[in-house]
Amino acid sequence: MTSRKLNVLVYTGTGSTVESVKHAIYSLRRLLSPNYAVIPITETVLLKEPWGPSCALLVFPGGADLGYCRVLNGEGNSIISEYVRRGGSYLGFCAGGYYGCKKCEFEVGNKAMEVVGFRELAFFPGTCRGGAFKGFQYHSEKGARAVRVNVMKDAFRGAGLVPEVFTSYYNGGGVFVDAKDENHNVEVLASYASELDVGGGAEKAALVYCKVGQGAAILTGPHPEFAAANLSPQHSVEGYDELIAALRADDDSRTSFLKACLTKLGLEVNQESSGVPSLSRLHLSSISSSDVDDLLCSLEEIISKEDGEEYIRAENDTFHLQKPDTMWSVTGLKEALTPSDSPDQKSPDLSGGGMIDYSTIIKRIVTHENAWPEAKATPYFNHNAFYSSLQEYRRLKPEAEEWGDFFMYGEVVTSTNTLLEKNFKLLSKLPSGFTLAATTQVAGRGRGSNVWVSPAGSLIMSTVINHPAHLAPSRPIVFIQYLAAIAIVQAVKSYDRGYSEVPVKLKWPNDIYALDPRQPSSSPPSYVKIGGILSNCSYSSGSYQIVLGIGINATNGRPTTSLDALLPSHLASFRIEKLMAGILTHLEALYKAFIRRGFTRDMEGEYYKHWLHGRQIVNLEAQGGVKARIVGITRDWGMLRAEELGSDGKPTGKIWALQSDENSFDFFRGLVKRKI
Repeated sequence: MTSRKLNVLVYTGTGSTVESVKHAIYSLRRLLSPNYAVIPITETVLLKEPWGPSCALLVFPGGADLGYCRVLNGEGNSIISEYVRRGGSYLGFCAGGYYGCKKCEFEVGNKAMEVVGFRELAFFPGTCRGGAFKGFQYHSEKGARAVRVNVMKDAFRGAGLVPEVFTSYYNGGGVFVDAKDENHNVEVLASYASELDVGGGAEKAALVYCKVGQGAAILTGPHPEFAAANLSPQHSVEGYDELIAALRADDDSRTSFLKACLTKLGLEVNQESSGVPSLSRLHLSSISSSDVDDLLCSLEEIISKEDGEEYIRAENDTFHLQKPDTMWSVTGLKEALTPSDSPDQKSPDLSGGGMIDYSTIIKRIVTHENAWPEAKATPYFNHNAFYSSLQEYRRLKPEAEEWGDFFMYGEVVTSTNTLLEKNFKLLSKLPSGFTLAATTQVAGRGRGSNVWVSPAGSLIMSTVINHPAHLAPSRPIVFIQYLAAIAIVQAVKSYDRGYSEVPVKLKWPNDIYALDPRQPSSSPPSYVKIGGILSNCSYSSGSYQIVLGIGINATNGRPTTSLDALLPSHLASFRIEKLMAGILTHLEALYKAFIRRGFTRDMEGEYYKHWLHGRQIVNLEAQGGVKARIVGITRDWGMLRAEELGSDGKPTGKIWALQSDENSFDFFRGLVKRKI
């Protein structure tokens, strides 16, 4: 089993600052999506999780590197160093740059801030000395400045177009002293154009590239990841407006340089630098259009009327209800006159903007009470195809009667799960089977802190399930994720004649994997992730309300592969509307059978038929590396069952019940935690 390196991990633990983390994540997601998932992690993940095999780049942002040393010296740095030396990549911005050097010299002679000492990683074999420019103050912008940086273009051959000089945000970073290396393990990528306030050597190296074993590190003094769009005016800091203006005027050069650095580290960069798309309208419809009015009546007590317009002001988001024929009301026309609004009445265009607080943007819901949305209103989703497929599948599964009847779709949304789960006032009124779908998510969620990359071409949906509380002891909620996994595989394999051999599998507890179509035919089978399931739960009026999120690479080949890539040439591509209808139909039938009879032997057998773990050997990390063989899942609470093996490889008779650690990066590394 192989694992593609698709994760870019950004350290957010002790020593990092919120602002530096935000800037790093924003810029990296903008330049690396959809090829990679940019994931924030803490020191706990670095120390305890098997993150290395799936990590394409480890990033340490700005902050205070003494904090990094405090929690990672010893074991943590040994793990990081081994990762890089075995072919990994490290990117250290400012404090992350100091941290990656052999020696740090910061504010020498300034007793209040002086930091001098050796560092364990030592990717750069010399000293990082700072601040390169005077004036730095912790937790302040008073020492910030826009600095000119000269680029060593010869260092970027094959890395695309790079500028000769660019303007970068700077606040307290260092200069890499004596960066020339006769062994060619260090290259100067850029140098400060101005005179420094500390001795920086002849090169005045602002950024360096260090070859480390089979891997590499780039260390920076300035902050090329800081975008002007994400800097707020600082009225108490003289000249800060001019700083922002200088950065904004040279933003294209800064972006090109950062792309070249990422390319030099071996990453595949999005050359278009596509920004964050605008949020679109949400379209609420029903298989019987007149039923939309009944649903709105059930929401009456949470709908407020303001200046003739209707709103649902929920806990996390505000929703503005509109009719198809009144979208261009006085309010709508005012919104339409904003400079960058599109004809489809989307939110203001955010493609060139900075970080966004999506909860402050009003979400507009168009209620279709007379007819399904027209194709021109939702060009990337055909409602007629969805509802027709739903009716067709129901004829084959008569027990499926309701799920998908109420359906809401948005071309671009924050996260289908977040819009439902974080707005309990709305969620508590929705019936089982209510489904929210999207073409693109800009803030998609995975398990734990993981991010599920969901570009156009993904199947993205979240379905509400009201699970009676009195049934929870005998019908545990945990099994619903297994039912969803079964439903997805069944929907794929029964999509149409000839699709039964599509090679999709289940990875415990809730991921969808596919045979990698790019592997050589002579190699052992290799599987890659193409989808996942995320379940959130709350309680209201005698029922557990589950928001079941499903994301699948249907037609998009990135970041891993897609269902379409698995098809032989004579089969037609998957249509998202039809596949979504199939999943809902199979899931409803399975759930109703589960309510009647529990998680039956037949369901268990169907799950095992498609999973990847039959008799797999793992190490029980919490038990000192004891070996065990996976034999199934427990029938009471759906935990993983594993029989302990002795040194001779034979069962000892002891059976372990294991839970997911909720944030596993690589199950196939064989590390499974036992929760106590």
